[in-house]
Amino acid sequence: MDNLTHSLAGWALAETGLKHRTRKGLAACILAANLPDIDVFFGWAPWEPLATHRGFTHGVVGGVLVLPPLLALLLWVLDRWQVRRGRIAQGAPPLHFGWLLALSYLGALTHPLLDLQTVYAVQLLSPFNLRWFHSDGLFIISPWLLVVLGLGVWRSRKTVQGGPALKALIAATLFIVLNVGISVQAWNAPRVDAPYANPDRIFAAPEPLWFWRRDVVWRQQGQIVHARFDPLNGGLADIGAPMPDNMADPDVQRAATATTDVRMFLAWSQMPFAKVKRLSCVVTVTFGDARFADPRLVGGFTRQVELPVQSALCPSSA
Repeated sequence: MDNLTHSLAGWALAETGLKHRTRKGLAACILAANLPDIDVFFGWAPWEPLATHRGFTHGVVGGVLVLPPLLALLLWVLDRWQVRRGRIAQGAPPLHFGWLLALSYLGALTHPLLDLQTVYAVQLLSPFNLRWFHSDGLFIISPWLLVVLGLGVWRSRKTVQGGPALKALIAATLFIVLNVGISVQAWNAPRVDAPYANPDRIFAAPEPLWFWRRDVVWRQQGQIVHARFDPLNGGLADIGAPMPDNMADPDVQRAATATTDVRMFLAWSQMPFAKVKRLSCVVTVTFGDARFADPRLVGGFTRQVELPVQSALCPSSA
């Protein structure tokens, strides 16, 4: 999810009254709700779980157990520094490290739970298991969620009561549950009706405004199929022709290990495909991810490799 949504989730938690449990309570909730995204600064790291966005820092170990105590400690150090310099606001609540730690844990927990709802997926069990998990419950920026959480925060601050924020969190949770249910229907649609498919992987991406609609993509026996799903308008429709993913092509397999960038892309990609272009003694392989095949998005989700053709007719390939 976008960081505004993560921030509003943490802020809404704080506005239920939790921010009054300790000094720095509001900061703990909001910062913890965004903390797992610290991995965007470690794409260079030699340890793949950390270098992978939505890997270690988004999992149960890194994001939920390891990072919150570090944040609580940093906030405690900051508070001690402010106390020594007389920069604590008059009337501010006392600092309770236990509550600071609890709020850091609570805020951090919201992050992987929200990211789990998108087709981008998260590695919840990293670093012990690099499997990607997803529920396809939300578009990566959900205007509905932003409105619900934003109104809850605004009303709670206006009325100085925690009720509106709590109701917003409950409404957001019910909205997510509803959308996950719709995605489950979309996952099952190709199996229970035409084309009676048996996918080995399937995603159902929600639309941002018409949240009940899904862009469905599945893979079966090396073929990728795109379709649309609308539970209010006949279910599965606009089923596209199967497209080979070409991942078994020998040149594609060579290209898949040619560079570190491509290897990391394929480790992240849930439904990779390749386009192969052969010219003279050079073969160009372009990798993509079928989840993000929309022409408006595909530019940021591709990797390209040029390799010499393995042939006696090409001197450079000897």
